Amino acid sequence: MNELLINQLLIACQIIPLLALVLIFLSSGNERKIAAISFGFSHLMGVSVIALLTLWARAGFPNYEFVWFNLLNKEGYEFPVIFYLDRVGAVYLFAIWTIFAIIVKYCRVYLHREAGYKRFFQTIFGFIFGLNLIVLAGSIDMLFAGWEIVGISSFLLIAYYRHRPQPVRNAFRAYTIYRFCDVGLLLGSLMSHKMFHQSPNFSSLSEMFAMHTLPPFSYFWLAIMSWLIILAASGKSAQFPFCFWLPRAMEGPTPSSAIFYGALSIHLGVFLLLRTEPIWGYRILPRVLLFCIGLLTVIIASISECAQSNIKGQIAYASIAQVGFMFMELSLGLNSLVLMHFISNAFLRCYQLLVSPSIIAHMLRVEGTMEADLNLMRHMQYLPLSIRATLPSVIQNSLYVFALEEGNLERLVRKILWDPLKSIGARINRVHFVLQIGLIVLLVTVVALLLKEDLFKNLAAGITSLLMVLMSLAAFGRKNSPIMVWNNVAMSSLLAAASVLIMNPSEPVRQDALLFLSGIVPAWLLGLFVLRIILKNIDFAANPFVYRAVAETRPRLALLLFLSFLGIIGFPITPAFIGVDLMLSHASHHHPWFALPIMIAFVVNGIAAARVFLKLCMGRPNEFSLRDESR
Repeated sequence: MNELLINQLLIACQIIPLLALVLIFLSSGNERKIAAISFGFSHLMGVSVIALLTLWARAGFPNYEFVWFNLLNKEGYEFPVIFYLDRVGAVYLFAIWTIFAIIVKYCRVYLHREAGYKRFFQTIFGFIFGLNLIVLAGSIDMLFAGWEIVGISSFLLIAYYRHRPQPVRNAFRAYTIYRFCDVGLLLGSLMSHKMFHQSPNFSSLSEMFAMHTLPPFSYFWLAIMSWLIILAASGKSAQFPFCFWLPRAMEGPTPSSAIFYGALSIHLGVFLLLRTEPIWGYRILPRVLLFCIGLLTVIIASISECAQSNIKGQIAYASIAQVGFMFMELSLGLNSLVLMHFISNAFLRCYQLLVSPSIIAHMLRVEGTMEADLNLMRHMQYLPLSIRATLPSVIQNSLYVFALEEGNLERLVRKILWDPLKSIGARINRVHFVLQIGLIVLLVTVVALLLKEDLFKNLAAGITSLLMVLMSLAAFGRKNSPIMVWNNVAMSSLLAAASVLIMNPSEPVRQDALLFLSGIVPAWLLGLFVLRIILKNIDFAANPFVYRAVAETRPRLALLLFLSFLGIIGFPITPAFIGVDLMLSHASHHHPWFALPIMIAFVVNGIAAARVFLKLCMGRPNEFSLRDESR
C-alpha cells in the first residue's frame, strides 16, 4: 500500500506543475485568477512533496525506484519513464518546493500590474516541471529531458524584459553556453547506451561499479564520459571557464533571479555530479580536474565580485564561488557536506536576492536624508582594512582590471568557440558551392547504394555529414535572412538522417529516421509558414540588427514560431527528442567518430534557430515594426 501511494505521489510531484502551466496558459490573463491558480497548485505540490518524503522516511530512507511506463521499447534501445528517490533527490526536492512556494507568494504581489504577469508564471511553472523531472529522474535520458526544459525556461526568463535589448542579448549569451555544454550530457547519455547496452538506471550504477562488472576496455570510455559530465555540470553551474554568463542572467525579474541563479538552477551541476558519481569518481584524474575547476572558479569569482557595481552581480559571483567550493568538496568525497552546503547557500542567496530591492531603496532613502557636508571619510576610517588594501598599488590595480574584465573568460570562450564558427559560416555564405557539393553527395550516394560496398558507403556518409555541418555553419553565420537560416537548419537535420541511412539502410534505421524526421519536418514547415507571414512586408536585410517585436504586435504568430523553434531543435515535446538519441546511436554503431559532426550540427542549429526567434519576436514596437504592420 505504501509503495502504491509513493508511486502516485511521485507522479503527482511531476504532473502538478505541468497542469498548473496548462491552466495558466488557458486562463484569460486576469491577475487574480493566475494568482489563485499559482497559490493553489504550489500548495498542492507542497502537500505531495511532504507526504512523499514522510512515507519515504517511514520506509527507512531507501533508494526507491519506480518504472511508470516505457516511452519507447525496441531492439537495442529502451526509453523508460522511471523515477528515482534517494537522499540526494529528497534534499533537492524539499529545497525546490520550499523556495518555489516562497517565490510564488512573493511574486503574486511583486509583479502586480506587470505586462508579463501571466508569462512569468507560465515560465516559472515550466521551470519547476523541468526541475522536478531532473531531480526525480531515474535515468540519464530522463534527466536530459528535464535539463533541456530548465534551459529553455532560463532562456525565456532572462529575456523577460523583452523591450530592452540587453536582457535579450544576455538570454542569447546564456543559451549558447547551455547549448554547448548540453553536448556533454547528450554524448554521456549516448556512451551510456553503448557501454551498458541500455539507458542505465541510477539505482544500478553504484551496484555495477561496486561489483566491478565492467569489461576492462570500458575504462577508457568511462574517462571520456567523466569529462563530458564535468563539462555539462560546469556550464550549468557557471564554473570555470563559463563564470561570466550568470551575472548577466540577472537581467530578469528579481524573483526569477532568486529561484534560478541564486538558489536552484546554479546547483544543478552539483546535482548532476552527485547523481553520476559512480561514473566520474572511480579514478583520481576526474577528481583532480573537478578540484581544479572549483579552485579556479573560487579565485576568479571572488576577485570579480569586488568590482561589481550592482548588488545582484555581487550575489551572483558570491553564489558562483560557493558552488566552486562544492565542486572541491565533491572531488574530496564529502557528499554529505555538499548537501548541507547546498541547502545553506540556496536559502541564503534566495533571501539576499528577494530583499535586494528593499536594501537599495533603503540606501537611497538614507542617502537622500544625509547632510550635504557630511564627511564620509571620517566614518570610513572605522571600517576594517581588507586584504586587498594591504597589497602594493601595482597588484591592487592589476586585480582591479582583472576583476573588471572578469578574467577575460567571455572573450576567451568567444575566441575559441564561436568566432571560428562565425568566420567559417560567413565564408560559406559568400561562395556558392553548396549546390555542387549536394550534387556530388547525390552521385556518391547513388553509387554507394548500387554497389553496396562499405568503402563507398563510408565515403558517401562522410561527405553527407560534412555537408550537414556546412549547412549548420551557414545558418550560424547568416544574419540577414531568417528564412535562409531556417532552411539551412532544417536541411542540416535532413542530411543528418540521410548520412545515417547511407551508413546503415536497414529497416529499423529507416523507422528511427522517420521518427526523427516526424518531429523535424512539421516544425520546419510550420516555422517556414510563419516566417513568410511575418516577413511578408519586412525588408529584414536592410536592418538585420533591429528587434522586430512580433511578440507584441502579433503574439499568436510569435507563439507558433516559438513552438516550431522548439520542434526543430529537438525539444522534449516532439519525437525528434528521442530521434536525436537514436540517430546518434546508429551513427556511432559503425564508427564512434561519426557522431561528432551530428553533435556539432545539433549545437549550432539550436543557436541559429534561437537567434531567429529572438530577432523577430523580442524588442519594443518601434518605427520599423509599426511601419511593417501598417503596410
